[in-house]
Amino acid sequence: MTPKQPNRDALLQMTRRYFFKVCGYGIGSLALNALMQPKLFAASNNNPLAPKPPHFKPRAKRIIFLFMAGAPSQIDLFDPKPVLQQYHGQPCPEDILKGERFAFIKGTPTLLGSPYKFQKHGQSGIEVSELLPNLAKVVDDLCIIRSMQTDQFNHAPGQIFMNTGHQLPGRPSMGSWLTYGLGTENQDLPGFVVLLSGANRPDGGHACWSSGFLPTVYQGVEFRKQGDPVLYLSNPDGVDPEARRAVIDAVNDLNRLKHEQAGDPEIETRIANYELAYRMQTSLPELMDISKEPEYIHQLYGTTPGKPSFANNCLLARRLVERGVRFVQLYHRGWDHHGSSEGDSIPNALPRLCRDVDQASAALIIDLKQRGLLDDTLVIWGGEFGRTPMNEGRGGSTYLGRDHHPRAFTLWMAGGGVKSGVVYGATDELGYSVTENPVHVHDLHATILHLMGIDHTRLTYWYQGRNFRLTDVFGRVVEGIIG
Repeated sequence: MTPKQPNRDALLQMTRRYFFKVCGYGIGSLALNALMQPKLFAASNNNPLAPKPPHFKPRAKRIIFLFMAGAPSQIDLFDPKPVLQQYHGQPCPEDILKGERFAFIKGTPTLLGSPYKFQKHGQSGIEVSELLPNLAKVVDDLCIIRSMQTDQFNHAPGQIFMNTGHQLPGRPSMGSWLTYGLGTENQDLPGFVVLLSGANRPDGGHACWSSGFLPTVYQGVEFRKQGDPVLYLSNPDGVDPEARRAVIDAVNDLNRLKHEQAGDPEIETRIANYELAYRMQTSLPELMDISKEPEYIHQLYGTTPGKPSFANNCLLARRLVERGVRFVQLYHRGWDHHGSSEGDSIPNALPRLCRDVDQASAALIIDLKQRGLLDDTLVIWGGEFGRTPMNEGRGGSTYLGRDHHPRAFTLWMAGGGVKSGVVYGATDELGYSVTENPVHVHDLHATILHLMGIDHTRLTYWYQGRNFRLTDVFGRVVEGIIG
């Protein structure tokens, strides 16, 4: 019997020449892929939301952003203008209108003084509108920035710009950047939570809390007002926790096999999201049940368990950061007061909106402070831009209202390493332009990241051939507001 001869091709594949030939192709492929997407072959972290070290010692560990969608009027709330009151009803000066572009104002508008009185409060003596009596009581804890500026003067792009640093959808939001850079301290809850209240959803929609081109594990998770706070949180009839665990384990095993083949980091995100969703089934029901809070807390915030409201969301925000959530953002819609009808006029609609948010916003400051959380929790309050010192008068309307104004508006911050009981920046005597210490949205973002221990120029993500960051190629840290 003739012995079986080895396959000639198999022998050739064992030669040194063949080995180097094949190895060369492989190394070239790896190099090309690494150039196209360096993170694809990077050592993977099994938990993308695990806490990560900051660039330097932070002043704040977590953020609550109270976003007043629609743009509240700084002239009626935080930036008193006696000269504007003096010239109320007179035509706006020509030098202001020359070459100016407004969202809705046509022709020559008249100046509009505030119908509300301002009074000094606290040891700082900061003037606050009579519409905000509760915030006036905590004014010594606030850092009020009267010199904010933005590039956008319409709601959707303005809201997206304030949250992502770019006016078009598709960029990661600030909350996504922070959870990408720092992770989160509670692995049973999302690192970035969104709570909604008010007339309707923000004009910018989900783009305001999107993860953009970052892995979707860093996306803001919207908690719903009624029913399950997150869709499909509850198991369907006939499915117990053990069966759900078995399904997740099986799906995750399949995802890991696919990850070994494709190396796609988004598969790891999918695995992490399945695991987080399972843990949330236990953690979320307890978190969302504010009825167990003591009665004095409900009186402080003005909360009513089971009734969706901005007040309930403020209390939930405290409960979330107390449990280690990195970034909580509340959106309260309805601040767009053009005066096109009585329903959106400054005299009628603005007081109602202030009643919605004043007590709970102040209560959040008080509650965080009494729990020892305010020092390392940064609270932010503001909208996407400001309002004009002129009456809009759209279509000849006789109701008082103000148009969109990106040149100058007010935002306040508290806790988290910022100075307290101070006013930073100033506007002219009409409240039209910034005259002292301008703070652009990019500067605000750079400063917020700095307070969280992050150098805004170093927090980057490689996408489409270049590094992106929250502040794009702009931004400076506003040292004047840091305590």
